[in-house]
Amino acid sequence: MRGTRGGAEEAARYTAPPEMSTAVPPAPARPASLFDHRRRGSDTAGGVRPAGGRVLVLNATYEPINVCTVRRAAVLLLKAKAEMIEHADWELRSESLTLPRPVVIRLVSYVRVPRDTHRRKITRRAVFARDGWACQYCGAKANLTVDHVIPRSKGGSSNWENIVASCAPCNRRKGDSLPEKAGMHPRRTPTAPSPHVFIHVASPTIPAAWRQWLPDVCVLADAA
Repeated sequence: MRGTRGGAEEAARYTAPPEMSTAVPPAPARPASLFDHRRRGSDTAGGVRPAGGRVLVLNATYEPINVCTVRRAAVLLLKAKAEMIEHADWELRSESLTLPRPVVIRLVSYVRVPRDTHRRKITRRAVFARDGWACQYCGAKANLTVDHVIPRSKGGSSNWENIVASCAPCNRRKGDSLPEKAGMHPRRTPTAPSPHVFIHVASPTIPAAWRQWLPDVCVLADAA
C-alpha cells in the first residue's frame, strides 16, 4: 500500500511535456489599417483646420447634407463614391496606402434629401444651433436653456415658431409672462430652421473650410 501511495504521489507531481504537434503557431501580424496611424505634421493646410474627427459631406449638387466621421469619409473615397473637395495637410497612412485627411467631400451620385424640416424632432441642440448658440433675449452664450415665447400656460405651442434659446437668468426673469408683459422679445423671429442647421448640431464649431458651404449657418453664428 505504501508503495502504491508513493507511486500515486509521484504521478500527481508529474507534468507531461507539451505536445509539439498540437502547438498553435503565433498569428501573423495584422497589417496596419488606414486608421492605425496618428496624424503627422500640422493640423492646418492653408487655413484648413479639420473639425476633430468630422468631415462635411456635400451632395452631388454641392449642397451640404451631412457630417460624417473620417473613417466613413475614407471608405466613400476609396470606393469612389465620393471625391475630395478639401483636405488637411497631413495624411492617413497604412502599409499600402496613403490618403490625405478629408475635411470636405462630395458625393458622386445625388442623394435625395427630405425637406420636411418642420417635422423634425425639436431638440435643445437644434434650437441652440438655429439661434447661433446665443440667448435670444440678451445675447449671452453661457448657461443656455430653451424658452416658449408664448408660455404653454397661455396657449403657446411647442413648435419651431414658439421656442427660442434663452440663458437661465432671462428664462427666470421672463417666467410665465407674455413677451409684452415681461418686456422681452426675441431678437429674431423664430422660424423652422434650414436643413443646414442640423449640420451645426453635429458640429457646433464650424471650421473655416466648411464656411463657404454653410453661409446661412455662419450668418446666424456671426450675428449672435
